[in-house]
Order: sequence, then structure tokens, then C-alpha cells
Amino acid sequence: MYESFFGLKDKPFSLVPDPRFLFLSATHKKALRYLQYGLQEGAGFILLTGEVGSGKTTILKDFVSRLAGDTALAMVFNTSLDGEQLLAAINEEFGLDIQGRDKMALHRDLNDFLIQQYADSIRPILIIDEAQNLSAESLEEIRLLSNLETGGTKLLQIILVGQPELQEILDQHRLRQLRQRIAVSCHLSTLSLAEVEEYIFYRLEKAGNRGALSFEADCMEVIHRYSGGIPRLVNRICDFLLLAAFGEETFYLTLDLVTEVASEAGDATALEGGHPRTQDLPDEGAETRLEQLESDFARMLSGDLEKERIFEKLTLFENVLKKMIKKQQLQFDALEESIDKLSSRLEEVEKKRGISLVK
Repeated sequence: MYESFFGLKDKPFSLVPDPRFLFLSATHKKALRYLQYGLQEGAGFILLTGEVGSGKTTILKDFVSRLAGDTALAMVFNTSLDGEQLLAAINEEFGLDIQGRDKMALHRDLNDFLIQQYADSIRPILIIDEAQNLSAESLEEIRLLSNLETGGTKLLQIILVGQPELQEILDQHRLRQLRQRIAVSCHLSTLSLAEVEEYIFYRLEKAGNRGALSFEADCMEVIHRYSGGIPRLVNRICDFLLLAAFGEETFYLTLDLVTEVASEAGDATALEGGHPRTQDLPDEGAETRLEQLESDFARMLSGDLEKERIFEKLTLFENVLKKMIKKQQLQFDALEESIDKLSSRLEEVEKKRGISLVK
């Protein structure tokens, strides 16, 4: 809609995760480094956590794109399953037949598959997203999968991805066996003020024009406050800023405009919410604390969700436009009042001139 006006090739602030726009902040670099380390070291369990919209899915996509050809990948996004259903979903993702298989048969098929992969020097990797929604039964099923090994080598590497609540769930005493098997763990923190500014211009540059917008002083502080440093909220605010600037046919964003848009599209409590765990967990000679991979990935591909987002975007943009129109109307009213005063003064001058001419 506004790309050509700003000299952009793509939308720079799309809400759909796109590895082309991956901005490697300090926390994102750490997350990728930990993921790669866990994979190389054959870690049985890797834990990734982070707030909704923190960039987990984008990191995950980038990580998956870097996997070598000697890996077999299964990704499970629907976690509202019981133990047997989860096992069936995992087998299906690995390309195994699940029709008519009971739980025992599913276990046997998966075990045979993993042993064959090991014989073929292929490394199976299981990624479970939205893991904070897993039931206790399903988490126990996952723990049992980690028992599959041969010659001291894990037959299956498991990456659990979820929101910060996942760590709280794993801290429960009844899940201590699973928790103790987590070899690498990391949390994806939010962006700092400086990183938010870098992030915005980085994405504009990737979209084709780093100088598409200029900002009045203190605008970045407002964006950081209303986004809480969460990339998805930064994207949402900046997308509306581009729409608002396009509507006003300007490349310069004032503090007033940024505050209006950010207050509508962002979240004033974003900086207050969430207290991510930042301490590292000890591991076999490694640092520990990985970061969360994005929670909505499957849902983002859903047509219903896309319709909801379009409607939400139109509603927010309507509110922004209403504020802008109201502001312009006030300016017009003030201008009209000034014109009336000027006309009155001109009439007085003309009257005086008329009187002087008569004299």
C-alpha cells in the first residue's frame, strides 16, 4: 500500500516471521549460538523460552534453514494433545504411518525409525512449540522419549519452545526428572532502547530504503515504551506509523504523531509485564539458558487468524485516522478563527482609510 511512496521493495514491519529480516540483537545472537551448540554436542533436551512476539519463530526459522542434510526434522505446533496423541503427531511428522497404531505400536515404530536413522548417520530433531500448553502426561511422554539412546548417544534431540510460563511449569517438583535432563536453556530477552532504534532502521534498510523515515527527538523512547522492546509490538507500531505518514504524505514523524499511533497500536504496560529469567543453568561444561521459539507459528498460517489481524489493523488505523482528523479539525477551526480576526482588522483599517480620505 505505501511501499512505493517510501521507496521500499517490501513491507519492513510485517507481523509474519521472515528470516530475511532477522535482526541479531545480543539476546538473539546468544539464542542462535546456544541452539547450534546444543545440536553439535548432541544435547538430549534444549529449552527455549521468551515472551510472545520476542522473535522465537524467526530465530527458529533461521536455525532450521541452517540445518545440514544429515538431519531429520519433526515440528509439532499443536500441543493440546494427550500423551498418545502427541506420540502419534511426532511419528506422523517423521513420516511414519500412524493408522491403526496403538500406543505400544507407536513407540515401537518410533524406536525402530530412530535406530535406522542412527545407522544411516542421520540426526533426528524434534521441535515442540507452545510447550507451555503440554499436559503433565504429555511432558512425561516426552521425558520417556529422551531415554531412547544407543552406545551413550541420544537417538533423538528434543527442543522445547514456549513462553516464560514453561520454565515455571518445569520448576515443579513432580517434573524434576525432566528438568534435570535439560542440557541447554536460554531465554530471549526484550530489546533495549538502542536496539529498538537499530532494529527499526535495519528493517527499513532490508526493505530497500534505510532513510524512508526520519524521527523527531524522543520518538524512539516512545516506541520503546509502548512496545516494551518486543519486536512484534515494534513492528505493529511502525507499520501504523508508515500508514499514518503515508496518509499525511510526509517522511518526517513528529513526537505527537508517534505518541498517538504508539498509544493505539502498542501496549503502555509492555515494559512492566514479564520478568524473564536471565540466570544460566549449569550444564555439562556449557553455559545454559536458551530462548523461546515463537508461539503462534502454526496459527499464523491460519486464514482465520489472518482475517482477525486484518480487521484489528483496520480498526486501529481507523482510530488513528479519527485522532488525526480531529487534530486537523481543531487546527482548521483555529485557522478559521485567525482569518476572521484578520478580516475584522482589515475592515477596521479600511474604515479608517475611508475616513481619512474624506477629510
